[in-house]
Amino acid sequence: LVSLFQKYRLFHKVIIVGLDNAGKTTILYQFSMNEVVHTSPTIGSNVEEIVVNNTHFLMWDIGGQESLRSSWNTYYTNTEFVIVVVDSTDRERISVTKEELYRMLAHEDLRKAGLLIFANKQDVKGCMTVAEISQSLQLTSVKDHQWHIQACCALTGEGLCQGLEWMMSRLRVR
Repeated sequence: LVSLFQKYRLFHKVIIVGLDNAGKTTILYQFSMNEVVHTSPTIGSNVEEIVVNNTHFLMWDIGGQESLRSSWNTYYTNTEFVIVVVDSTDRERISVTKEELYRMLAHEDLRKAGLLIFANKQDVKGCMTVAEISQSLQLTSVKDHQWHIQACCALTGEGLCQGLEWMMSRLRVR
């Protein structure tokens, strides 16, 4: 039992959140298998171990439907990084993403967590830019969390490695 605890203590816990259809599960499986998998709406969560340069991340992809968001906080304990996936084409719900983001950041269990925002679906014509999303989410007002916003396309994997590199850089400066 102790060795099992020690093994899991070496993992860096990451939660992947965002509204439904943002691309959370696609990103998780790009990380774990480096391929696109057919996904359906996540009810509950998916979890995968991702290893980058001998650093082990335990990544929890949590369902984003409105009825599931109230249970996100049950995953917060010991979380070191929060990845928020934003659908860059969903201008109508960016304010909902903002509300959920600030509700999370106020939670005691996430007070030390780093924040990585993936601006997903950047391959779609007319999508919001990283600057627009940053402004809509008022990221410059986030002072008590290390944060980074990264443009990406979950389907091609573009931008995802840069996000992981940012998380690795945060671990190195601790």
